[in-house]
Amino acid sequence: MQTNLHPMFKNTAVGDEAEAILRSCVHCGFCNATCPTYQELGDERDGPRGRIYLIKQLLETGEATEKTRTHMDRCLTCRSCETTCPSGVEYGRLADIGKEIIERQQTRPFAEQIMRWGLRHILPYRQRFTALLRLGQWLRPLMPAMVKEKIPSRVHLLRWPPARHSRRMLVLAGCTQPGTTPNTNIAAARVLDQLGVSLIELPKAGCCGAVSHHLSEHDEGLGFVRANIDIWWPAIEQGVEAIVVTASGCGTMVKDYGKLLKSDALYADKARRVSDIARDLSEVISVDDIEKLKFKTDGLKTAIHCPCSLQHGLQLPDHVDRLLEKAGIDIAKTVDKHLCCGSAGTYSLLQPAMSSNLLDNKLEALTVDSPDRIVTANVGCQLHLATRSQVPVQHWIELLEQGMSSHLK
Repeated sequence: MQTNLHPMFKNTAVGDEAEAILRSCVHCGFCNATCPTYQELGDERDGPRGRIYLIKQLLETGEATEKTRTHMDRCLTCRSCETTCPSGVEYGRLADIGKEIIERQQTRPFAEQIMRWGLRHILPYRQRFTALLRLGQWLRPLMPAMVKEKIPSRVHLLRWPPARHSRRMLVLAGCTQPGTTPNTNIAAARVLDQLGVSLIELPKAGCCGAVSHHLSEHDEGLGFVRANIDIWWPAIEQGVEAIVVTASGCGTMVKDYGKLLKSDALYADKARRVSDIARDLSEVISVDDIEKLKFKTDGLKTAIHCPCSLQHGLQLPDHVDRLLEKAGIDIAKTVDKHLCCGSAGTYSLLQPAMSSNLLDNKLEALTVDSPDRIVTANVGCQLHLATRSQVPVQHWIELLEQGMSSHLK
């Protein structure tokens, strides 16, 4: 793709990076075939190839239109297009660049500004979010149906095992997961405890930075990134094996710490080290480990939802499937595995109509074989699917922990 950047972007770090990505695109359109929004709307501008042209136009003219913002806002950043692309176009990074420029140039309607401000000042802060969640759970019976479905019920907490092993790994606590699905990390700790690994959660390590980053507040997002690195670093120096992330959406962000801070003289080396040892939970538990755990299966049929962040961001599309199959779980057939459920971080709140359509499509794809439950690997997907699913939705590690606990009893 030929480019002629506007003087304001020419010979700048952002301009050079965007130009390199643009020039790698060969206009083939394979990406549109796997883009959820293009499949839903059929508009070239709502597919990756069209959005690439919109960003190119922005970088060449120096101006973003309201229509450009509309089509970029509809992008889920699911990165399915990257998995499909034969040329290796880094669309997700290009979209981030384009969205940040648009955000600086365009003034959003006041209601949108308030919504985005609220998301940035509530979701990443665990205490604020959990306090509001508990209030919502208390008032849930009084809520209208469309609001009630989005408030998860409170769960009975499992017991975190004592740190008794020489092998140690950190686990990201996160921001929304401790309040909504707290047993995810506890279940992970209980399973790894049986494998001779102590999983340690440092409470002060909070939001991975993805909320701010994907709302085009990149500097704010980097603040969360640096804070987590500072909290983890003493443990890393003391020899922890890995930083385990049980939410694949956060895992994708943590894996990018090295890239995001590559130009930061103080943090570049530390960020690279964090990215190097960051692991999705499915990478930490091997197929061979399953035999050591000795499960008792319940015979229920299980549909596996692989989040976009796991299959396209982390490029781990089959890890969970292999683990559950090895554990003897009856796996249900599903279709359209590559398509997004519509959660996509804050997308379900900012683009509710499109998100709702994608959710219906995904639930239909997940239930073609009449499963008894659905498992996933990301808290956002889990909560989103659970709002309308007719069967229970949980994190896959909880399924393993339940089978392991049944055997131990």
